Amino acid sequence: MPRLTRDRTTWLTYAQLGLWGFFLYGFGPVVPLLRDEQGTSAAVAGLHSTGIAVGALAGGALFAPVARRFGRGPAVWLGLAGVAAGVTALGVLRPLPATIAAVAVVATFGMMVISGVNVVLTARHGPAAPAALTEANAACAGMGILAPLTIGATVDAGLGWRPVMAVEVGLITLVALAALTFRVRTPQAAPAAAATGPLGETPPLVPAATAAVVGSRGLPDRHRTARPAPVRHPGPGGRIGSGRLPRAYWIAWVLMSVTGSIEVCLSLWTADVLRTHAGLSAGGASAAVAAIVCGMFAGRVAGGRAALRWPPVPLLLGALTVSLAGFALFWASPIGWLAVTGLVVLGLGNALHYPLAISIALAVAGTATDRAAGWSSYSMAVGFGIAPVVLGRVADGVGPHPAFLMLPGFIAVAVLLTVRLGRALPPFSAPGRG
Repeated sequence: MPRLTRDRTTWLTYAQLGLWGFFLYGFGPVVPLLRDEQGTSAAVAGLHSTGIAVGALAGGALFAPVARRFGRGPAVWLGLAGVAAGVTALGVLRPLPATIAAVAVVATFGMMVISGVNVVLTARHGPAAPAALTEANAACAGMGILAPLTIGATVDAGLGWRPVMAVEVGLITLVALAALTFRVRTPQAAPAAAATGPLGETPPLVPAATAAVVGSRGLPDRHRTARPAPVRHPGPGGRIGSGRLPRAYWIAWVLMSVTGSIEVCLSLWTADVLRTHAGLSAGGASAAVAAIVCGMFAGRVAGGRAALRWPPVPLLLGALTVSLAGFALFWASPIGWLAVTGLVVLGLGNALHYPLAISIALAVAGTATDRAAGWSSYSMAVGFGIAPVVLGRVADGVGPHPAFLMLPGFIAVAVLLTVRLGRALPPFSAPGRG
């Protein structure tokens, strides 16, 4: 079983991703409040998610060249500086075009943070990368719990939602000062082979971490070892030596779009359902969104250990099943506490969607992890840019509660993609097995 060793750099990357999580999970409850403040429809308010999508596209395009020029660590810090600037603008500006633009800026730099953390942890931990990525996303969710609670408290106190933006800037400053004080450094330069741009060539050899992560078509392999040994990187359809990202990567890419759609729709519109169907107040509904993030935090803490023992594909199928059960309880419950319980279960399932999908995607990408990480942000852009606007338009017509029936459809598609991904994974032979 691979062993996860957490050094100071690992803990720093966890904290950096947590700073992004504070904004991401806090912004969802803000959208209905912004809609009330700006007097717009649900579909128009959903354009803020389109702003996130545009920013994700820009951030995905920027990460690889920035990492190649300055290094992965500096790219992450640049991303956090941009997030701080964007949330400051969001807290100050009020017109709809200005808030959408501010969100796009935050997302641009936030995607650089996500991409940088993903490739740093993947390169640093090899076969234990799925566990490290799951724990990093647990930190992301853990910080995300605080934001909805803060918003609920400030709204109930009559201060509105904007003070949470100042909290975000303060947290980024504190982490930067801590890293400087304790001299914690992230990698200053990405390996030349790994920093290949979107049109570059993928080298033909990749570390044995790839075989250890994906196993043999996603099946349990009790003879895995972290001992490095080169294996050939397969191109599309499993061919060796191709410069393209393999087919399994692109299936994982689409899967991340679908699961991202689930997460962003829940983040943006759950508070509305709790207000209209479960009878919660505006502040209570905003705070209750933290129930999803609490479930995600617990699921990722437990999932980090599970990812060291079990291959990603079966774990992902189990997680999607839990998500469906949690959604059914949430959607069918007109009682506030019962609906919130469903959200906790839903969060437990959602916890592993992204960490497992991105770990597979980066593993099959081989040494082209910077390029693969940049492209993966485009998948998030698709999910964030389309699904919430569609759901908002449907909600304007039939109400948010019936509109949420789109989500079981997303879960079903994700299950089909996961099964297809398991079949597409290259038939590596892990070390020790012929």
